[in-house]
Amino acid sequence: MSDDPPPAAAQGANNPVAGVCWMIVTGLLLVGVTAMVKILGTRIPAVEAAFLRFLLGLIFAVPMLLRAGEFRFSRGTWGLFGLRGLAHMTAVVLWFYAMARIPIADVTAMNYMSPIYVTIGAALFLGERLAARRILAVAAGLVGALIILRPGFREVGPGHLAMVFTAMIFGASYIIVKLLSERCSPAVVVAMLSISVTIFLAPLAALNWVTPTWTELGILLVVAGLATAGHYAMTRAFQAAPLAVTQPVTFLQLVWAVSLGAFVFGEPLDPWVIVGGLVIVSAVSFISWREAMLKRRALTPASAATKL
Repeated sequence: MSDDPPPAAAQGANNPVAGVCWMIVTGLLLVGVTAMVKILGTRIPAVEAAFLRFLLGLIFAVPMLLRAGEFRFSRGTWGLFGLRGLAHMTAVVLWFYAMARIPIADVTAMNYMSPIYVTIGAALFLGERLAARRILAVAAGLVGALIILRPGFREVGPGHLAMVFTAMIFGASYIIVKLLSERCSPAVVVAMLSISVTIFLAPLAALNWVTPTWTELGILLVVAGLATAGHYAMTRAFQAAPLAVTQPVTFLQLVWAVSLGAFVFGEPLDPWVIVGGLVIVSAVSFISWREAMLKRRALTPASAATKL
C-alpha cells in the first residue's frame, strides 16, 4: 500500500457526498487487503510476503513511473527515496507480522495512530506549530491507543507491539512523503516507493525463502491490486472533499474490520478496541478540522494514507 499524498487542490473541493462515497469504497478495499493477508497466514515469512507484495505491485507502479517521465533527481531527492524505502520496508514487514497474529480489528484500530505520530513529527521536524487544542487531540489519540492495548489488564503480545512500531514508522514515512511531494509528482513518489522497497526487501527475503504456492502468489497479487485501487479511491475522495469531511468516515473501516474478524475468521469481539479506535479517529478528525478552519495545507493525513 503506497502513501500517495493528498493533492493540494483537495482543500478547495466542494462535493462532500462524492468524497464520503469514495472514502467508503476506500475503506472496503483496504479491509479487503487485511482479509487477504489474514487468509495468507504465517507459512510465508513476513519479510518474504512483504517482498512479494511489492514485487507484484511493480505491475502497477512501473507504468506510473514511465507515464510520469521523471528520471533525473538531485542527490538529496535520491536520499529521501532511499530513507523512505527503508522506513516503509520496516513498517510493512511489521504490519504483515502483526496481521497474521492479532485480530483484524486490533490492527485496524492501532493503525489509526499513524496520523497522530505524523502530527508530532511535523512539529519536531517540519516546524509545524502545535497549539494547545492540537496537543489535547494528540493526547486523546494516545489515550485511545492505551484503551486498545490495556497494558496490565490483558496480555500485550508481540503482534500488538509490532503494530505500535508499525504506526510510528508509517507516520515517519508519510513525513518523508511530504518532503518528496515538494520535489516530485505523486505518481513518481508512489512508483519509487514500490521500487525501493522491493530492492531493500529482496536480500532479506532470500535469507529465509519459502517457495510460495500459486494460490499464495495469487493472494498477494490481489493484495497489491486492492491496495492500488484503494489508494486510487482515496485520491478521488481527496479531490471531491476536504479531509475534515472524509476523515470521520474512516471509522467505518474499523466497523467492517470488526465484522469481518467476527463473522469470517471467528475472532472475539472486543468492545474496548472499538472504543479506543473511536477515540483515535475523533482526535485525528479534530486535527483535520482545525487545519481546514485555519485554511492551510493539511499536514495530517487521512488514516488510510499511511498504510500498506
